[in-house]
Parts: sequence; structure tokens; C-alpha cells
Amino acid sequence: MPGMPKKFGVGSIKFSAASFHEATQEIGRLISEPPEIGRSIHFANAYNIALAENDPEYQALMNQGDYVFTDGTPVVWAGRKIHPNVTWERIYGPDVMEWALRNSTISEPRHYFLGSTEQTMTKLLKNIELEFPTARIVGFECPPFRDLTETELQKRDKRIGESRATVVWVGLGTPKQDYETRRLARNLPITAMAVGAAFDFLAGTVPQAPKWMQKSGLEWSYRLAREPRRLARRYFWGNPQFIRSVVRHRE
Repeated sequence: MPGMPKKFGVGSIKFSAASFHEATQEIGRLISEPPEIGRSIHFANAYNIALAENDPEYQALMNQGDYVFTDGTPVVWAGRKIHPNVTWERIYGPDVMEWALRNSTISEPRHYFLGSTEQTMTKLLKNIELEFPTARIVGFECPPFRDLTETELQKRDKRIGESRATVVWVGLGTPKQDYETRRLARNLPITAMAVGAAFDFLAGTVPQAPKWMQKSGLEWSYRLAREPRRLARRYFWGNPQFIRSVVRHRE
């Protein structure tokens, strides 16, 4: 595919190395009109690498994705150390989603949102209407917190197809959202993106870490302090596993 970044390994995952500008220009091209076949875009951080290191199925899924961008600052640092002659910048899912909404026109792209709670979705849509009035939203839904049946998935695919969406933003939590993003891309001619906490951040229901903490690699400590029960395993287990994976695959 023209413009598709080359992939380089960091730990257990192969990343699409690019600058933020390069990544958003390619994403903008993809979501402006329906592709001939679906495309999946993932934003992976240290936790994704830790999960993939210990789960061969998830590792295969991520490495088969069309694009896997560097969502976390520690991943960027590791990439620069391992592959010093390659461009590595943080390509953060929430920033990409905001960029796409800000650069939308009335006609394209056609946005569909999948995930979160009804309360958060309502706030998200209201904020988009206020801050990005030219962004065209063609559908949204908040699925139940359980595995859907095959019939339910088929009906959802039909709704997305009938909306003529060109991009589906998926915020179902890691790793569920990565599996769903890949499934959607296989079944529909859309670009599906797994964007993690982007719905919460843009809705204003969860505050983001200050920029200096994001740039210094301390965002995890900010999020852990705010949601210790939910995120304790993610960081206390995930961070050491990330380091182990990077060291192991560098050999």
C-alpha cells in the first residue's frame, strides 16, 4: 500500500514506525473514503507488548494488523534504542482521534463510535458537536459488557455497513478492542481503529495526564494514582513484563 510505514520489532510486537505527521496523513487518506478491503489500525503501548509476550494468539493478532503505532512513550524510547536509524514518535490514539475529528469536513470522513457507556457516549457526542462541528457522525453504540453472539455481531456489522461509515472508532478496552478492530476490518470495507481511553478523555469523564508527564514517560503513574484498583495489574505486572519482552526479543 502506498505510504504504508515499514514495521520494526519492539518486544513482542512489530510497529509501524513513523512520525505523528506521517501517521495522520496516512490515516487521513484511509478514512476519507471506503477502502476496497477493511483496514485495522492499533495503538500499542507497554501493556500491549506485555500481553502479547504471554499470549501467542494476541501476539499473532497484533502482528497481523495493517498498522500498529507507538502509543506509549516507553515504547518510543525502546524503538529508538533498538532501531536508531528509524523515525520513532509517539502516535497516541486519543491524539489521532482528535486530529481526525478536527480535520473532518461535512462530507468526509464518516465517523462511527463503538464502545464505552451510554453516559460517556452522550458526553462524547456533545463535546464533538461543540468542538468539531464539521465532523460527520453516522452512528454509535455502546455494547453490553459481555461477549456478543454471532447473530448479534452480524446485526451490528449490518448497522455499520448501512451507515456507510468510513471509520469505526473502537473503545472496548485492551485486548478486546484489538480483536474487534481486526474482526470489523475483515468483515467490512472500513478503517477500524482501537483507541483505548480516547472516548473517556474526549468526553471529559477521565482527565488526561499533564503533557510533561506524558513526554517524560510518567503517564502511567498519574493514571494509576487516579484508578489504582482498575490499573494496578496493568502497571505492576505489565511494566516488568514489557521490559522482559524488549530484552528477550532484542537478543
